Amino acid sequence: MRGGIIALLRFILRIFFRRVEVVGQAGIPAGGPLLVVLNHPNGLIDPLFILCLAPRPVSFLAKAPLFKMPVVGWFARTLDSIPVYRHQDAGSDPSKNREMFAQVRAHLGAGGAVAIFPEGTSHSDPKLKPLRTGAARIALGVASDAPLQILPAGLFYTAKDTFRSSALLCFGAPFAVASAQLDGAGEPAPDAVEALTLRIADALGHVTLQADAHDAHDLVARTERILASERRPHNAAPPPELADEFALRRRLTEGYAELSARAPERLERLRRRILHYEERLVGAGIDPWELPVGRLGILRVLAATGALMLRFLLLLPLGVPGLVLHFLPYRLIGLLARRAVGRNADVLATAKAIGAMLLLPLTWIVAGVIAGRLAGPVVGGIALLFAPASGYAALRLSELADRAAGSARALLLWLVGRQKFLHLQRERREIRAELIALADELRV
Repeated sequence: MRGGIIALLRFILRIFFRRVEVVGQAGIPAGGPLLVVLNHPNGLIDPLFILCLAPRPVSFLAKAPLFKMPVVGWFARTLDSIPVYRHQDAGSDPSKNREMFAQVRAHLGAGGAVAIFPEGTSHSDPKLKPLRTGAARIALGVASDAPLQILPAGLFYTAKDTFRSSALLCFGAPFAVASAQLDGAGEPAPDAVEALTLRIADALGHVTLQADAHDAHDLVARTERILASERRPHNAAPPPELADEFALRRRLTEGYAELSARAPERLERLRRRILHYEERLVGAGIDPWELPVGRLGILRVLAATGALMLRFLLLLPLGVPGLVLHFLPYRLIGLLARRAVGRNADVLATAKAIGAMLLLPLTWIVAGVIAGRLAGPVVGGIALLFAPASGYAALRLSELADRAAGSARALLLWLVGRQKFLHLQRERREIRAELIALADELRV
């Protein structure tokens, strides 16, 4: 049962995110007790990455209220999750956590793997929350022949609440922890707990993006687009690897903090220039990736356009019916999810995923029933069979249409507004040169 659920969750993950990348897997211990600690920016989406992409089975510690939810609770129990009873959860009994600690330590002592979010809750803060002590208290109480390994893992989302964005799972270097003497209540010494919690926080800091304010992340993202776009000389090339983007953003974040302390006026001038540049792109209807850097050769343009049109035409027979069938459910899922979570961006993707899991199969069944009543059971069965595939075809068709429209806008600007087009290119090159000079000056 677990294997089937993992396969389903992996499929959902690949559909929700356009790109999913994993780095650092080679350093994960293949056996022995393993405690995975990771940041928690995106609600119930975060555990899916470890469950689906870790090279060995992992059980999760999850807050107790999740086990009472109709669908989520069934998934949590089937995936061998372990409930944690938190003080802030209504109706929770924290006294049960002693039993939880014993259960987790026994699982780890037998050579299993457990994952925990040491921040204690999901959030949208620009940096890690102060870590709870649970991970350290668990680790120090594990008794096994092989030493317990703690594995830091960081999750990076390009736009965590946006359908078809990208995500990176970054595993850090594991480190061993020796068991400690426990008191009569089954607790290690407070000094040892504090020291290990600080070490876990430091390890997580190396696999996550952190800044003092949301404005820093926003400017870093805009800066990264300008720098990275130079590595994409024309529309036919793919964007940079997420691991490279993550590493670049880490350096930019470090530079932002240093420049903010040393020359805040210079930082503000640079911020305004970058914002003005992107506003001009938006005004021209162009995404930053759609402004070619090099020369636009006619053969290159024709080849890229031809390949795009061929894929578009191949998807039309199944994609158009899929667009008709899925348009209303897609809009309804987004609307209901936003109303359900309000301003809590850290659980918006979770709400969208759960809504899709419930509403889309219902849509396919209704389509099959209607087709069956109108044209007979055979046609109804065919409609039910092809409805999910039509949804994926519609998704790819709409993405190709968006890409084609963006390319056409950039090409049109190049043809009819050449001076403006060249000015935007020149502006990007000048900003990039300023950023590189600044990086050399700050040595980031």
